[in-house]
Amino acid sequence: MNRICIRFLIFLFLTISGLSGTSWAWHDKTHIAIAKAAGYKYWFNAAGADITKIKAGASEEKNHYFNNYNNANVTARMVLEQANKYNDPSDDEGHLYGAIISALREYRSSKLAGKYAEYHIAFAAHYIGDLSQPLHNVLYDDFNKTHHSVNDGIIDDEVLDKVNEIKKNMYKINLRSSNFDEDLAREIARIANISRILGLKMRAENRDMTREEAYTQLGHSASLLQAVLSSLRELIK
Repeated sequence: MNRICIRFLIFLFLTISGLSGTSWAWHDKTHIAIAKAAGYKYWFNAAGADITKIKAGASEEKNHYFNNYNNANVTARMVLEQANKYNDPSDDEGHLYGAIISALREYRSSKLAGKYAEYHIAFAAHYIGDLSQPLHNVLYDDFNKTHHSVNDGIIDDEVLDKVNEIKKNMYKINLRSSNFDEDLAREIARIANISRILGLKMRAENRDMTREEAYTQLGHSASLLQAVLSSLRELIK
């Protein structure tokens, strides 16, 4: 296969990817490592939400990112408003932040109804992982399309052997049982803005994440997931 043909195939792949609007987020091993660092008992389910995209398509895909057209500062109010768009395939902007809220609401309602609710936690764990991927918090422009896949897998080949690197970047987050959704929305907004700012910096400098930046970002997701798991134990007593 000559060089012209190879270049054409690469161009065709990037074009199709760009037109489809599909953006994945951290690869499977990275999602699993976040869940392990957070102490999630069923860590092996953390990649499941990406698998779901194969059959659910846009109904699931839009839960994984926020295509921030206006580069708006993310607020807790915005997060809670997005919750109403969960699983909505017509929402071009995406609603990652609200998906976290809604998945955990479904967990609580299913659990209280005596149903098997664990899969809702698995979805939430995945979305919380997506939250720290900088390119899932900024406009899906040409820079994003070109750099997205590389940054999804920036440490995927090593991360399961370096879960402690994530743990080094973890910190305490308090989510009050009496004010769970509001506290969670505030923390989602905080991490979203940290991720958004890094994404904008990467675009301005025309570069990918460093390994150090990636592990710092994963620490944010793991810290929030750990707090969620702890708070849910109190909520469902």
